[in-house]
Amino acid sequence: MFEAFLLCLNNNIKTYNMFGLFKKEKKDIQEEWNKEGERYASEVLEMQKFGETHGWENWKGKEPEDKRDHLAEEIIHLLKKANNENKIEEFRRNFPPAHSPLISIIEKKSQSIEQLYFIENQKIVFLVGTAYQKRQAYLLNNGDVLELDSSIRVIGKSNRGNVFAIAIENKITTFQGWEGSIIKEFKLSALAGIGITKLIPFNNGLKILVVTSEGIYIISENDENMICPVNDNNDNDWTSNIDMENATLSNDNEYIVVGSQDSDHIIFDKNEKRIGSIGPQSSYPHFCLFSKNDDQLITNSCHFYNGITIGVDGKKLNNINIEAYQENGDYLVLDEEMRVYVGLSTSEFYILGDAYGYIRAFDKQGNKVWKHFLGSTISGIAISNDEKTLWIGSFSGMLHKLQLGKGHRDKHTLGTGNHYEEFRLIIWRDEDKILKW
Repeated sequence: MFEAFLLCLNNNIKTYNMFGLFKKEKKDIQEEWNKEGERYASEVLEMQKFGETHGWENWKGKEPEDKRDHLAEEIIHLLKKANNENKIEEFRRNFPPAHSPLISIIEKKSQSIEQLYFIENQKIVFLVGTAYQKRQAYLLNNGDVLELDSSIRVIGKSNRGNVFAIAIENKITTFQGWEGSIIKEFKLSALAGIGITKLIPFNNGLKILVVTSEGIYIISENDENMICPVNDNNDNDWTSNIDMENATLSNDNEYIVVGSQDSDHIIFDKNEKRIGSIGPQSSYPHFCLFSKNDDQLITNSCHFYNGITIGVDGKKLNNINIEAYQENGDYLVLDEEMRVYVGLSTSEFYILGDAYGYIRAFDKQGNKVWKHFLGSTISGIAISNDEKTLWIGSFSGMLHKLQLGKGHRDKHTLGTGNHYEEFRLIIWRDEDKILKW
């Protein structure tokens, strides 16, 4: 009888807590969340500082552990309540966001936030979902989110010239600016119905680099030319299916670079003639990118969650031939940690997102500028034209907006870059609405 009374009392307490009637308990949750969050962040930063100063092999301490996972469900409940009552800023002050305590929920509800592209002012466009899924496109303007046409399959943006490409059903259209005038429409044939990983329109909008797991193509007015893979030996068992497909254009569109798990990074000129190759220095080619002024090309190859990024002279790409796993003077090792998924070039350095949930900045000589931890594999990134605002998406189902160099907002921030998170959006599966934190 007494046990039944306790069970009833416990259920009533939980019900009251749902409506925020027990302020003392919420205060206790807040105190634990902040105390443990600050302890964890402090220990992580101390460990990282030691490892980078003295070498990770000399670290003998325990790896820091975030012990707040038991608070996850209640924190998300309180976050939803704050969103419904328009008290997001107050909640953010009381409960600075974190990733690791929410992992059990993320594993159930996460989805990829990718293809982030800057439009103007504080406005970007992005997609939710991978090439293998039904995607949904959104417009983010400051903190307001607008759901776009559900028929949009993929969006791309040129490196220069502010040209956008939008794929709907079996057609890709290029536009001069977001919602601008139409430049060209491309009816798809070989690419019809294929999930598109990435689109990069050329600066004039008259050609498009299309990346898929069934081949990488250059499409133009009357042609869909697959440039990777190529059946050089006329093998009857040959297939165009590839993994880890990745590609980039130089900013001036003079060079095209493509790669996949079973190839080197292959370099083509603007006429789609193969002119060079860069072999992986780790196991598999995974990412490539030009510096903003095209004077350097970086390529990343991966092994499990780690990787190696090298830089080559952008003026020496014609006839370049770098062998896999061979040290020589034709490249510079920039990083030996990251499996890179996304990245961009600023006027001063690269910002790359990796498999571990970090975004890291380093210059063309490999000097580390800063790093910032968000959690889960980074799947999308965009930066404002003035290079002060950064948006980052990840496989956690979160989109983060950072003001670079503004200063840490709280003592929970895991990073050396002195960046201020303005907010993060949580876009989880099977939820009624997007949450802001």
